[in-house]
Amino acid sequence: MINLMFKIFADMVSFYVINSQIGRKGMKQKRRTLWVSISPWLILGALVILIPLFVFMSLDNISKQKSSTIQLLLEKGDTLITAFEANTRLKTTEGKANFFELQRLLMEMARQPDVDFITVTNEDGLIIADSDPAYIGEVHGRELNLKEVLKSPKPSWRLVPNPEGADTFEVYRPFLFPMPHEKNIHGAFLKKGITPQIIFVGFNIGPFEKARENAKRHTILMASLLFLLGFTGIVTLFFAQGWQSSRLSLSHMRAFSDTLVEHMPLGLVAIDKNGTIISFNRFMEEIMGMPKSAVIGKEASTLPNLPLYDTLISVNRVDETMGGQTDFRSKEGKSVLLEWLAAPLKDEMAGFLGYLLLFRDITEVERLRKETILNQRLASLGNLAAGIAHEIRNPLSSIKGFATYFHERHHDDPQDREMATIIVQEVERLNRVIGQLLDFARPLTLEKKEVLLDKLIRYSLKMIEEQAKNRGISIDYELSEDVPPIQADEDRVKQVLLNLYLNALEAMSPGGTLKVRLDCHERDFVSVSISDTGKGIPERDLGHIFDPYFTTKPGGTGLGLSIAYKIVEAHGGELKVASKIGEGTTFMILLPLN
Repeated sequence: MINLMFKIFADMVSFYVINSQIGRKGMKQKRRTLWVSISPWLILGALVILIPLFVFMSLDNISKQKSSTIQLLLEKGDTLITAFEANTRLKTTEGKANFFELQRLLMEMARQPDVDFITVTNEDGLIIADSDPAYIGEVHGRELNLKEVLKSPKPSWRLVPNPEGADTFEVYRPFLFPMPHEKNIHGAFLKKGITPQIIFVGFNIGPFEKARENAKRHTILMASLLFLLGFTGIVTLFFAQGWQSSRLSLSHMRAFSDTLVEHMPLGLVAIDKNGTIISFNRFMEEIMGMPKSAVIGKEASTLPNLPLYDTLISVNRVDETMGGQTDFRSKEGKSVLLEWLAAPLKDEMAGFLGYLLLFRDITEVERLRKETILNQRLASLGNLAAGIAHEIRNPLSSIKGFATYFHERHHDDPQDREMATIIVQEVERLNRVIGQLLDFARPLTLEKKEVLLDKLIRYSLKMIEEQAKNRGISIDYELSEDVPPIQADEDRVKQVLLNLYLNALEAMSPGGTLKVRLDCHERDFVSVSISDTGKGIPERDLGHIFDPYFTTKPGGTGLGLSIAYKIVEAHGGELKVASKIGEGTTFMILLPLN
């Protein structure tokens, strides 16, 4: 498999290097040919399409700018009128609505930037208030139908020519002007009350016209630039079409090969004919512990920890692919077993371009291979031991029978009776060891059904309750009621629980406490924790307690925890242990809900 992948990657890298070196010359020659082949009709067609389009866009933009300016001034004028109207009502409410107060308010509001004047007239155009008091008593807006203006509550506008400078943008609408019963400053007698009047607000549009002219020039300039860009773009588009078509296949291939090389699960190093590293992928960075930026462009011979560089000389000499395995130590001191392949890179004319090296980390593969071999050996030994155990059981039955016979026959001799009793006890112990050995060696078969763990734990604790009482050990359990039933082999789970209970009792002195907890662990598991207050397990032994025949108890078989671990694992769960010297040990059983 790796040889096939190597050939694919070698072809991709060769293709990349070849096109990087010789592809530019052909592209330059084709570019000159394409410029000559551009038709004048193409240029004329582009002009016919683009000129009307950009003229329309420019005029439309200028029109929108004008409309925007008018709307802005109209809204600003209406806002000033509304503000003045609100202030006059406030003065009326406060009882301060006299002519001079309203005139002062009018003059203050007219001081705002860009405001030429604010004038209030009656329906005949007679100015009754003005930001410039000199105009009071004169006529304004005679050319308008003021009576019709009074009927419309919406603001209107007009452009008033100004021979002395910029034109005036005038906003006007009806206005309720509170008039006290008094004379104005010109002696005109004003009728008391609130009468509809017309207010005019004049804006100096010089700054707005100047800004609009600047915007118009900017629009024309941008339209011209866009026209040139569009024209150039259309012509360039046709020119680039031919050039792009010739580059498309190469670009796709390079993008694909770059992505594949960067993310493939193999370390890749490409070296040109001068010995310079030109490609170094991410997996190789992890192997060597060096970033790509520190490697690309460097001489391969200057990297002391680059494996197999010496083999490149051999590759060049034999002119074929070479491979093998090597131990490599990274900069962090980590030992890695690498499988490698090396081959020369050549172009289509068989010209030498450099070397290609592929590396695969097979450390984990080798570990699994050795573990598989060990497991096969252990399985063979287990089968052999099971066969031997089965053969031993037959004579043990005979020995037990004779020992029982001698116990009954020589019941008058205490010494003979004691020896016969010892033989029977030892035979029974050997039978238990053989039974555990057979349980451990044979395939585990589960008879699953719905099991309520809280009920099973209570039942199993009753089985050791008397034994714990005799040892002076108390039992404390806490079983959650929220734990749903699980699918499990009830007898096998009970076997695991009893094994852990008995181990805990043997580890404690009188006065100790056996604690059992049942709860939901995370989302998909149920946890049963069994804790004791014994002396704890030494740290050096924690990694071996589930190994077959490992025991620290006198007379122990070393198979109890191994069988328990096997049962829990067969249920798809885990059996974990945590222990601290002098404080005790906790075993946690994790069983899946589903």
